[in-house]
Amino acid sequence: MMRTQKTLAEEDRSPAIPKPLDELSAGELERKRQIGSIASQVFHSLTSRFLGEGFEWSLPVIFAKSTDPLWPDPGASIEKRIEIEIYDETVRTMLSMIVHKMVASSLSYPKFFALSPNVRIEKRERKNTGWHTYEFTQLDFEVRAASSRDIFTLIEKIVRSLINDLKQTAREPLTSLGRFDILVTPQSPFKVFDREELEQTYGRDWESGLSREIKEPAWVTNIPREFYDFQDFETGKWDNYDLFLPEYGEVLSGSRREWEYGKITTKMNRDGVDQGNFKLLLRMAEDGRLKPSAGAGIGLERLITWIVGATHIGEVQPFPKIPGIVNEL
Repeated sequence: MMRTQKTLAEEDRSPAIPKPLDELSAGELERKRQIGSIASQVFHSLTSRFLGEGFEWSLPVIFAKSTDPLWPDPGASIEKRIEIEIYDETVRTMLSMIVHKMVASSLSYPKFFALSPNVRIEKRERKNTGWHTYEFTQLDFEVRAASSRDIFTLIEKIVRSLINDLKQTAREPLTSLGRFDILVTPQSPFKVFDREELEQTYGRDWESGLSREIKEPAWVTNIPREFYDFQDFETGKWDNYDLFLPEYGEVLSGSRREWEYGKITTKMNRDGVDQGNFKLLLRMAEDGRLKPSAGAGIGLERLITWIVGATHIGEVQPFPKIPGIVNEL
């Protein structure tokens, strides 16, 4: 099924909710197989390209005492946070590996990536956006001493290579899904938009407005977010970035990181973040062991949704994890 006009993020769109694997018809199972074939090639291309750029491949983290607070990010919509007790200690499921990436890149892994499972129990009403899921995987990466421009250059090269690779390795399933001719290698450098300017143009719904207008992937910078995203206190500008896909929306989120103890604690106090959840990070910053870095997380299911032209992100998951719906598997 091809997408032509509206974005998945638009409120007036209610795509069909994907069915569990065991309820699919023969034709739907074949479509699922084709999507899985393309996904395999996506994973192969991305990991090969990151390794080729000198990254080390690290294993992910599932539980930790410290994880991304997702606050005060205006894009976060978490219904609950999952906490359990392990060895008499309270731990949380991974919302994002950002804190781990900052520590790891500072101490021993200056340039690394991981395929990181994330569990974010989204509000139930997000099941109809077609762009949200309560369990997903990010390709998380971090680079010590990198700038935002370094990350832009890296990702633009990898995205272009990915499309070129898929045109060669996944021609048959892309053609069957009606995406081979639609999927075009984007020009580099990608366009860059400032969030404040987008708000002036589109208002509060700037994400949907931008996704409707762009024809190729584009960057958005200067987005108010969590304490670890770098902010210039003099100008108020944020040195962070999201990558948006045409007709779909944000697929990558990242930033240059804060590393100075004073700035981090000032922002935590300003935003009401519990410093007790980030003792190690703060201790490293205070001791001067936290190093400047930049990185991002690529939503793999979202990326594949765009590539295959799916109407709902649950279509690209073998076992859909849709907000408000809990299947047996």
